Amino acid sequence: MGYSLEPSTRPALFDLAEIDKEVLTIIGDIRDYSKLSEAVELFQPEIVLHLAAQPLVRESYKDPRTTYETNVMGTVNILEVVRRCGSVKSFLNVTTDKVYKNKEWCWGYREDEELDGYDPYSNSKSCSELVTHSYINSFLKNSKIAISTARAGNVLGGGDFSTDRIIPDCIRAVEAGKAIGVRNPNSTRPYQHVLEPLFAYLLIAMHQYEDANCAGFYNVGPDDCDCVTTGQLVNTFCKYWGNGVSWENQAEENAPHEANFLRLDCSKIKAEFGWNPRWHINEVIEKVCEWTKVYLAKGDVSEEMAREIEEYIGGNSK
Repeated sequence: MGYSLEPSTRPALFDLAEIDKEVLTIIGDIRDYSKLSEAVELFQPEIVLHLAAQPLVRESYKDPRTTYETNVMGTVNILEVVRRCGSVKSFLNVTTDKVYKNKEWCWGYREDEELDGYDPYSNSKSCSELVTHSYINSFLKNSKIAISTARAGNVLGGGDFSTDRIIPDCIRAVEAGKAIGVRNPNSTRPYQHVLEPLFAYLLIAMHQYEDANCAGFYNVGPDDCDCVTTGQLVNTFCKYWGNGVSWENQAEENAPHEANFLRLDCSKIKAEFGWNPRWHINEVIEKVCEWTKVYLAKGDVSEEMAREIEEYIGGNSK
C-alpha cells in the first residue's frame, strides 16, 4: 500500500509508470492523522517505510511552516500510528545526509555525529531523527517493533521532474535548447542513483524484521570517489547527453545558504549488512540519460525502469 499526496509535478513518474495499478494507493496527507491512522489500520502492514517529506532546501526557506509540519509532525503521526497499530514489526524512517551539523570538513559524517541541520529543511529532518529517537526510548524500546533511520545522500534517476534539482534542471534546459544554469558549481555532494538507497532501505527493513538487534541509524551514500562537485556532475551529464550541450555558472548573490561540502561515512551499513554501492557516477548519469531519452521519444518508461532494475540487481558490487 502507498499513502501519499497527489504527485507534485506534471508529468510525474507515478502516473507514467501507472503505479496505482500495482499497489493499493491512498491519496492523503501525512499531516492528517485520522486519515493516516485509518489507512494503516485498514491495511495492517508488517513493514512501514516512511519517505513522506517536503524535500527541498529552497522551498523550506519560502515556506518553513509547512516544511516543519510535514517533516516533524508527519513523523510524529506515522510513529504514533505505528505504535498503536499492532501489526508492524519493522519501521524505517528515511531522513537525509543533511541532518548533521555541517562543519564543512573533508571527511564523512558518522552516525554518532551531532544532528543540527542549518536550513529549515535540514533542521526539520534533524528533528524527525530526534522524534524517532524519543519514540524508541519512550514507547518502543521493549516492543516488538524494530525501528531504524536511514540518512541518504542526493539521489539521481530517470523520472525526476522536481524543481530546484540539478539533473531535472539540466534536462529542462536541454529540452528548451538553452545552456544549463548551475547555481553552486563548486559544492560537493554524495550523489548516487536512486536504486542504491532504495535497495539499502529494503535491506535494513528486511534484516531488522528478521532480527530486531539490527535496528539502528544508518548512512547510505556513495563511495568517496563518487562525491563530486555540481560542476563535475553537470560536465558528466553533458558528456553522456551529447549534442554539444553546455552549462554556465549562474551563482546568485544573496542566495539562501546551502552547504558547500558534504560527505557520508557509510562504514556501518557496509559492515552490518555487506551493502556496497554498485554504480559509479558515470554509470549513474548514463542511466539517467538513457531513461530520459526513452521518455522524450515516447517509449515505454516502465520497461526501461525494469531493465535498469534488472541490470542493477545482476551487477557485481564494487
